[in-house]
Amino acid sequence: MRWTLKPEPNPETVAKLAAELNVDALIAKLLVQRGIATFDEARKFFRPSLEDLHDPYLMKDMDKAVERVEKAIANKENILVFGDYDVDGTTAVSLMSSYLRSFYPNVATYIPDRYTEGYGVSYQGIDFADDNGFSLIIALDCGVKSIDHVAYAKAKNIDFIICDHHRPGDKLPDAVAVLDPKRDDCSYPYDELCGCGVGFKLIQALAQNRNQTTNDLIPYLDLVATAIAADIVPITGENRVLAKFGLEVINTNPRPGIKALIQNLKRQTLTITDVVFVIAPRINAAGRIKHGNYAVELLTEFDLEQASAFASQIETFNADRRAFDKEITEQALQQIIENKEQDRYTTVVYQEDWHKGVIGIVASRLTETYYRPTLVFTKSGDKLAASARSVKDFDVYNALEACAEHLEQFGGHMYAAGMTLKEENYEKFKDAFERVVSETIHPDMLTPEITIDAEVHLSEITPKFFRILKQFEPFGPQNMTPIFLTGVLTDTGYAKRIGANEEHLKLYVKQSDSDSFSAIGFGLGDKIELVTRKQSFAAAFSVEENEWNGTVSLQLRLRDIKND
Repeated sequence: MRWTLKPEPNPETVAKLAAELNVDALIAKLLVQRGIATFDEARKFFRPSLEDLHDPYLMKDMDKAVERVEKAIANKENILVFGDYDVDGTTAVSLMSSYLRSFYPNVATYIPDRYTEGYGVSYQGIDFADDNGFSLIIALDCGVKSIDHVAYAKAKNIDFIICDHHRPGDKLPDAVAVLDPKRDDCSYPYDELCGCGVGFKLIQALAQNRNQTTNDLIPYLDLVATAIAADIVPITGENRVLAKFGLEVINTNPRPGIKALIQNLKRQTLTITDVVFVIAPRINAAGRIKHGNYAVELLTEFDLEQASAFASQIETFNADRRAFDKEITEQALQQIIENKEQDRYTTVVYQEDWHKGVIGIVASRLTETYYRPTLVFTKSGDKLAASARSVKDFDVYNALEACAEHLEQFGGHMYAAGMTLKEENYEKFKDAFERVVSETIHPDMLTPEITIDAEVHLSEITPKFFRILKQFEPFGPQNMTPIFLTGVLTDTGYAKRIGANEEHLKLYVKQSDSDSFSAIGFGLGDKIELVTRKQSFAAAFSVEENEWNGTVSLQLRLRDIKND
């Protein structure tokens, strides 16, 4: 692990903010690092309000979108709500369809099949709309590059409203409205919304038009928070407001589908992390293993008994997904070892019978293991398909672009991408990808990095400090859980390896005359030699609460340790 301390913020700014807020300098420093430098910015950060949400009509084409939806309702047209098969897409479809159905019946949903139709707007979906008398399609989490598809629909007298958050190409589709805050000509104040977030802005505008308030839309925020968490968008600005209030809905009065997914959890309060690791994978499993329609059925069902039946189905899909994930990861790791490829700059593996729905997860697992730009291939029809994952600061999309002569098609972004190629080009592509990465990647990028917010003394970690730190939640990109560095630590003599395979490290640490703290390091069991015999060591850690036998205490969650 590389340990990298964040740059020190301006000390005068920190001191001024600490005085204005009446907090210690460490809290003020953490705020300034997050771009919060004034009392008013801190107030909005610590006390998010639905009133902080921007006027939806600031988004380019919003007036056209609302006008077209209202016209469809007035003329009793059939509306088809179309979205991608991942969490962002299925939550967005569930949000839009359930809102529209609350006052208008002629609304249906469509999720493309991952395997027969692929990502985004599909000709098959447009044909379905044409065959069944739909004259308006609202596309969510996709569509901003679907120029040919929208033209195809227009020739069939089907209009499109697009709600997307991906970066547009040079030309926009000829839709009635293209809602996308990343449009160059859109001056909307916040451009990091997820697809479901853009959908929420449309229902917010429709609600205003119908004399409803934002408070009337709170029941839909469990879906928006789930999408924000799953799509790994920044938890800043408007996303932070939507995530915070959405989490409150999840924890107090979630829709029956989400309630059914979480009813067996032992946790009292779910965090964004729980949404990422508990709710999102289950919703995703539907599209990966069977069909995204199962997720939409679950999320739009208002009878708890029926929702529980849907949730039970999805649990089965998720169990299958985990089994495929485990089996394929083990096979891929074995392939790397057998081919002696551990020392390459890239990880590229292929087996024709690997399940296409989980190769992206497997690519992430291999990236965690070897920390290299990674591609996992499987057979898809008469071609090979792959998912790519990258390491911090390395643009895998650019690397694929440099190998484009060997590819049939590819798409994605800096850290994740997908592609297809002809089987006879696999080895040529593999060699080209290795060469491009080896020539362009900085050696430091091949070592995982821990970004540390501040160096602290253990005496600074008090219950009051932790109470304020809790108010930094919800955590996520650009507002990550703070990581601290403390040196000259010693174990009090109770260090031990724990877990079924003794892979974790449990100890009690002290620093000079500080109180001792319980500390847990998951996956750090093999570092026990660094802390025995009263050796001095340094630790990178976050702070969390630990409950044991009814007693709650602060605990250090170790991210890494090393010799002082």
